[in-house]
Amino acid sequence: MQASLSKSLFSRRDLRDLLVPLLMEQALAVAIGMADTVMVASCGQDAVSGVSLVDSISVLLIQVFSALATGGAVVVSQFLGKREQREAEQASRHLYVIVGLISLALMVFCLIFRDGLLRLLFGGIAPGVMEAAQVYFFYCALSYPFLAIYNAGAALLRSVGDARSSLRTSLIMNLINVAGNALTIYGLGMGVTGAALATLVSRIAGSVLIQLPMMRPNAPLPFPSVQGLRWRGDLAGMIFTVGVPNGLENGLFQFGKLILVRMIATLGTDAIAANAVGNSLGTFHCLPGGAISLAMITVVGRCCGAHEFKQAREYTWRLMKICYLIQGTLNILLLILNPWITLPYHLEPEADRLARIIVALHGAGALTLWPLSFVLPNSLRAAGDTRFTMVVSSVSMMVFRVFTAWLIAIPLGMGVVGVWVAMQIDWVFRIALFLWRFHSGIWESKVLV
Repeated sequence: MQASLSKSLFSRRDLRDLLVPLLMEQALAVAIGMADTVMVASCGQDAVSGVSLVDSISVLLIQVFSALATGGAVVVSQFLGKREQREAEQASRHLYVIVGLISLALMVFCLIFRDGLLRLLFGGIAPGVMEAAQVYFFYCALSYPFLAIYNAGAALLRSVGDARSSLRTSLIMNLINVAGNALTIYGLGMGVTGAALATLVSRIAGSVLIQLPMMRPNAPLPFPSVQGLRWRGDLAGMIFTVGVPNGLENGLFQFGKLILVRMIATLGTDAIAANAVGNSLGTFHCLPGGAISLAMITVVGRCCGAHEFKQAREYTWRLMKICYLIQGTLNILLLILNPWITLPYHLEPEADRLARIIVALHGAGALTLWPLSFVLPNSLRAAGDTRFTMVVSSVSMMVFRVFTAWLIAIPLGMGVVGVWVAMQIDWVFRIALFLWRFHSGIWESKVLV
């Protein structure tokens, strides 16, 4: 074991320089996502419902290579904490090969089986919703490899603490998306096709721009060119050790959400539209937590690589306090604005009523339960303790969210609101087990390097 370091690995300035750009990037991504939904909503309720259904599939598939990017970030962070620069660079090269090949395979699969997947999952939806979903899914599938490379590059930049470059790339990418939407939807009247094209073009641009900071002279982590790469099973194994359980966890989580979306689809267009708006605004509720979760990977991963477990604990709770402070303030403001927050989506009266109930319910949970349920386990993942988080999250998703959602929504008659009640029951179960695991210290023995 490497000798313990006496010096703090992250100063207040280091944490600020990491957190502020991440918070801004997450805010930007969520705001653009909301703007995207509003723009698509101008094409009609069928359009926004179709896009929402495709997004539920896309998120499931995207989580696979996003999880691998996280695996690469954990490995690189731990090597950097151990001061093994060359190994960190080799791990980053392997990450690019892995996410590139997997995302290409997912793209081909979705392009071949696109119609069958949509009809299998959502066969009972209205024809207009199905037509919009088919168009949007085609272009989204084409974008998967570009999004995978973007995610891998952003994860590597965060590993070296360069969140500003990731922020700049995200800003340009999202501006391209918004401008593309404005041109194709409002200017050219292309509807869902225009929104999908704008998404594809912005992801292509992002996959290129994210590489530029790593091509600068003296970059902390050089561009991970795969030319002349000599494959190393040990490095790939480390990435898969984190990435595969994380991918399975995220995949099963999104699969559970997909089951719920299928169930909600049987409740009518009002329920689908309300759920889509709830998902859009719900992401905004958890925006600070999303940024701090990413920072947790870098900070705790670096501490664990240096075998500074006391610092890992201290930084975990410091980041959790920051999360509760920022996310709590945000959600109190959003709860105050709840009566007006769904107006930009132009929903039908019943869909609007359901959406406001969902948004208020989720906001209250994001204020109290969400950080411990989703931010804290990233500390465990950063140490390499991914199997435990996978098992807990998967079991909790299927038992406490999917089954309970069906029970409350269908037999008990609460409809789409019941799905969101079950979500918070799921969160309580996760919190109990993640708190126990963190305090037990078992995760300290899971470090990869």
